[in-house]
Amino acid sequence: MTYEFITVERDGPITTITLNRPEVMNALHSPSHHEMGEVLDAFAADPEQWVGIITGAGDRAFSAGNDLKWQASGGKMGSPPSGFAGLTARFDLAKPLIAAVNGVAMGGGFEIALACDLIIASETAVFALPEPKVGLAALAGGMHRLPRAIGLKRAMGMILTARRVSAREGEALGFVNEVAAPGELMAVAKRWAGLIGECSPMSIRASKATVMRGLDEPSLEAAMQNQRGYAEIRALVASQDFVEGPLAFSQKRAPQWKGR
Repeated sequence: MTYEFITVERDGPITTITLNRPEVMNALHSPSHHEMGEVLDAFAADPEQWVGIITGAGDRAFSAGNDLKWQASGGKMGSPPSGFAGLTARFDLAKPLIAAVNGVAMGGGFEIALACDLIIASETAVFALPEPKVGLAALAGGMHRLPRAIGLKRAMGMILTARRVSAREGEALGFVNEVAAPGELMAVAKRWAGLIGECSPMSIRASKATVMRGLDEPSLEAAMQNQRGYAEIRALVASQDFVEGPLAFSQKRAPQWKGR
């Protein structure tokens, strides 16, 4: 399927999703939110796609966030139930996502990156939640995900000043996993995706779901007691991968993961 504002490429089990409005620094408006929702729905439902990478077209911006000019001109507003870019309120996606941040990641653009599981940033990347400077607030998860990622005081230092943070500072703060040279960004992101792809996709989904749900448990004890009841853990234990992994280890060969 083709889209007007998003491009999708599949390479084996890896799906690369590109925000494709470079003329407005990949800012999102209502039509692009809904397209992203459809793309991510398809990614979630495709058993052959195990890891996703989200990036932006061009070399200036990952995403400048909400398209304020579209909003100011009276353009139709709204996003799907799955949130900004069809992602920020998508809490049931067990497949891992990598943000390959190739430039500016402002406001909603930063919130897209924070909603991913890993952030790989070009040396030219810049991050901020600048909404207070235009009388808005980062309501697509940024004010909740950033403190969970880097701690309250560091997050408040960014949120209350709306200041810009470089890729290197983001790495030091802890929300960037790796900084890449601009020309190497996608290669580095795909390297991370490949490392994930060497693991059982059933194990990866179970691990992601357990980590994220465990954060909402009232205690470590409760998290450990309840984890076996998670649907993704039950699916792992019942899967072919659960048998294949130990068998391949005992036979001293590479496992042939099925993702089921």
